[in-house]
Amino acid sequence: MHNLPLYQVDAFTSKLFGGNPAAVVPVPAFPSEALMQSIASENNLSETAFVVVKGPGRFDIRWFTPVMEVRLCGHATLAAAHVMHQASGGGTEKMRFRTRKAGTIVVTPQGPGSFTMEFAADQPEKARHPKGLKDILRGQKAEEVWRGTDDLIVVLKNQKAVERCRPDFARLAALKKYRGLLLTAPGKEHDFVSRGFFPAYGINEDPVTGSAHTLLTPFWAARLGKNTLTARQVSQRGGELTCSLHGKKVRLTGQAVTYLSGQLHLEGE
Repeated sequence: MHNLPLYQVDAFTSKLFGGNPAAVVPVPAFPSEALMQSIASENNLSETAFVVVKGPGRFDIRWFTPVMEVRLCGHATLAAAHVMHQASGGGTEKMRFRTRKAGTIVVTPQGPGSFTMEFAADQPEKARHPKGLKDILRGQKAEEVWRGTDDLIVVLKNQKAVERCRPDFARLAALKKYRGLLLTAPGKEHDFVSRGFFPAYGINEDPVTGSAHTLLTPFWAARLGKNTLTARQVSQRGGELTCSLHGKKVRLTGQAVTYLSGQLHLEGE
């Protein structure tokens, strides 16, 4: 394996050191899963995206956390679109990212550093309170509990409750049925706010989780009676998205900015 380019991009932010950092590694073909996992573990970011150019505006993409491959990732797709858009000279053409398990993600450039991604909507379903939820939330009261394909939604009273919550990560990681936990509530300055916790995937708290908004958007669209919403993930870094529901599709619009570019030295691999 020869050297490979490496980019680190802050996604869902217009300013460096905000949003969610993701690594992007363009490759001529996907290397072994063991090597991709080793690279992702070495990067030690929420996600590392590996991207293969298949043709003009067409790509294959896979995502790895520090401990495993994931079915879907929004912020690293945004980061990959940002990198590939710049590499192509910055046209306005749509980009299509083919995934292994989540279909094809269509990304449309909206302006300098801004992109809209279209995903399949994840419809929330009412769920029972899992055993031990009160302990996971360290005494915080869950107003409602819902679930999606991957994640558990817990609705809290207000934004302050979401910001103050300090989940028990060990107990949450043992909740094997779900990828992770999404805390959400109406926002003070946004339609809704959220936080995302995925300790079983090697990510105690994800700064901004695009894939979670494929579930949160239908939930809050129905709750608020509107199909276009503003959202903020109120992690320490924080990040903002515009979310819109179009039938069975969710469109997420956000910005991205490149933090670094370099090379992976993989001689001998």
